Amino acid sequence: MSLRNISLLIALIGAPLLADLAIPTQAQAQVQHSKVRALNLARGTAIKINGGLSVYQPAPCMFSTGTDDNDCLIRSSSNGYTYRFLGGSPGWSQYGIQPTTETEIQISPDGKSVQQVIYNGSPR
Repeated sequence: MSLRNISLLIALIGAPLLADLAIPTQAQAQVQHSKVRALNLARGTAIKINGGLSVYQPAPCMFSTGTDDNDCLIRSSSNGYTYRFLGGSPGWSQYGIQPTTETEIQISPDGKSVQQVIYNGSPR
């Protein structure tokens, strides 16, 4: 077997391995970006519909964008992301005050649009 044939064989064997390594990385990055966008959109929407930051603060889990497992995320599927979380007056969670609002909201799979505010009212 010539050196050229060996080089070609190595290239052919190595190429699929490199391709397998690259694809999950891109897919993971895309999922991660949509998840962060979805969380940010859900939090911002809840703040807006509940009167703004001067009167409303969502649960601390709605600020945890750097973690894969979020206590507020109750469903993640091909239909999108569904979050359920409490909220209340600014500082409610830090000072041990009872929350006044519960929000459940569904965000699109790409994290760019609100599909439905399922519930926004007194804690159930």
